[in-house]
Amino acid sequence: MHTFGNRRDIDGLRALAVIPVVLFHFGFSTFSGGFVGVDVFFVISGFLITSILFREISAQRFSFVDFWARRARRIIPALSVVLLVALAFGWLLLTPKDFAELGRTVRYQAFFASNVLFMREDGYFQPASELKPLLHTWSLAVEEQYYIFFPLLMALLMRHVRHWRWMLFAVLLVSFGLNITSIHNKPDVAFFSLPTRAWELLCGAMLAVLPAPRQPVRPWLYQSVGLAGLVAVLVAVFTFNKSTVFPGWAALLPVLGATAMIWSGGQGSTWVGKLLSARAMVWVGLISYSLYLWHWPVFVYANAISIDGIGPAEAAGWIGLALGLGWLSYRFVELPFREKRVLAGRIPVLASGLLAMAALGVIGTAVRSADGVPQRLTGKAQEFAESRDWKAGQMNCMLVTSDKNLDKACLVGGTTAGAPTKMFWGDSHAAALLPAIEHNAQVEGHPVWLYSMSACSPVLSDDQRPRCNDFNERTMERVRSLKIKDVVLASNWSLNVYGREDGDKKVLLNEHDNTAQAEQRMAAGLKARVAALREAGAQVWLFKEVPLQRKGSVARLTSLARIGGSVEGLGRPLEEHLARQHFLSALFDSMSAADPGVHVIDPTPLMCSHGICNIEVNGHSQYRDEDHLSDVGSARLSSLFTPVLQDTSQN
Repeated sequence: MHTFGNRRDIDGLRALAVIPVVLFHFGFSTFSGGFVGVDVFFVISGFLITSILFREISAQRFSFVDFWARRARRIIPALSVVLLVALAFGWLLLTPKDFAELGRTVRYQAFFASNVLFMREDGYFQPASELKPLLHTWSLAVEEQYYIFFPLLMALLMRHVRHWRWMLFAVLLVSFGLNITSIHNKPDVAFFSLPTRAWELLCGAMLAVLPAPRQPVRPWLYQSVGLAGLVAVLVAVFTFNKSTVFPGWAALLPVLGATAMIWSGGQGSTWVGKLLSARAMVWVGLISYSLYLWHWPVFVYANAISIDGIGPAEAAGWIGLALGLGWLSYRFVELPFREKRVLAGRIPVLASGLLAMAALGVIGTAVRSADGVPQRLTGKAQEFAESRDWKAGQMNCMLVTSDKNLDKACLVGGTTAGAPTKMFWGDSHAAALLPAIEHNAQVEGHPVWLYSMSACSPVLSDDQRPRCNDFNERTMERVRSLKIKDVVLASNWSLNVYGREDGDKKVLLNEHDNTAQAEQRMAAGLKARVAALREAGAQVWLFKEVPLQRKGSVARLTSLARIGGSVEGLGRPLEEHLARQHFLSALFDSMSAADPGVHVIDPTPLMCSHGICNIEVNGHSQYRDEDHLSDVGSARLSSLFTPVLQDTSQN
């Protein structure tokens, strides 16, 4: 098998890998499967690295120190610069919480383990991942982990196992099997971990160690294989999307496609090879590593200072910036180290690389330990950042997973004697109403009960978690025993019907429901709860959900304030809110129309104007995060609860 020599087609293949990744990340929907470019990179890396190892071990001149020094020279300089710049812009633009998370990521990546961190957080395709400036380093972590273990494996197999190629192939099959078995049960593990991704690098590795064919391969064969490989990769790029179960079986398409193109190019001149060897493709391929490093932080920080996301025209400009940074990084950072104009010796470059990573690890740890250095924020940026913390006591009133006492509740406000007859009941969205409740309770002079449990809707349903059902039944007993006359039910209702927006993590009453079943289950559960409350003698007030904001949009307030940008118009379009709430609104209204003891409270008119559900009003954030009210936002809604909290005799 020909290895690499001067393989311009492989440089071009790098371009074919990085271009779809960049366009996918910047939101060009035509490249909906552009994320498979990373898989192409894995195959290329596996082929090139194994070619070096195979040649040096066969010649008995392999050195682990030499190998790792070359890897340090190739990977660490540009990566170190990007990590430092990401921290610098994080200092400027990010909220303390997000900056602290960035510090943690830098610390993990300093040990080439960021994939392990991301494996435990939101998935790669979740909207929350668009707030992480170093999300893309997961693939570098996978490769570096591979570079640690694979040379040891190759040296042992080649020196001590007669049929070592078959053993290598067996490892490939085991890795692929782990990928298939974990893709449904542990999809984040399948996506981010080395054991489930190693088979992709090993496809390139197996190609590098194939014995040379006894007879020359016929041109029609390698031409056809190369063309089929190109088609396979392009089909994946243009037809896969965020809903594709990936990697899984689907990853075979780009992986085998890349393998086929590398193999065919090693047999002789091909049409695909000539296409990949075009000057523009080779140029992009040469800067592909630096371009990959820079493009994602550029996207994240550009997104942080945009009002409503990055449009196509803006995206083109930001991609141009990423290309420029990629070229500068290649020209002035990568090349001086790769050409040994800087730190020519293997020990100095390896020691310097380890020292650089250690220093970055210390910086990342310091940022994390300092909680994102909130002292760096002043003025409006500080106010917006602080609005993301509840200070009115919501967390003291709300049950969370770790709480063992399911009777935890708050008696809010009020000065008059007598047993309280008003109750707010629900999940964290009910707890978020505490400032509004407290204001009214003090004005009216009547104390109010607040019963809330995180992630537990107050509906009557056997499909919720047992803990939620226990809490809800205990609360229902309190309604009866305390002779509650008015109950406000508040929840993130749509989460229990439709799950998370743009995400694959279902948070439904029953995760196996389709949309129609979920709506039916919610309607039945809510009607049953309301019927039980009415039977207990209480009037019921259904509080409609506050408008949900898009992921990252609340954090933009701080970023925009830091650069003196306007936040006018920042928020979700009203029509999107109404569309998501259509079924629930109709359900609430129908229940109110059917029973004079059931009332509806709608926060939308107070929170939305001129077609936008604003995040910020009069210089203050209405939100703590994308779906919970801030203290100020909650207090703004206090007038909505005046009818509930007036003396019972007026009801």
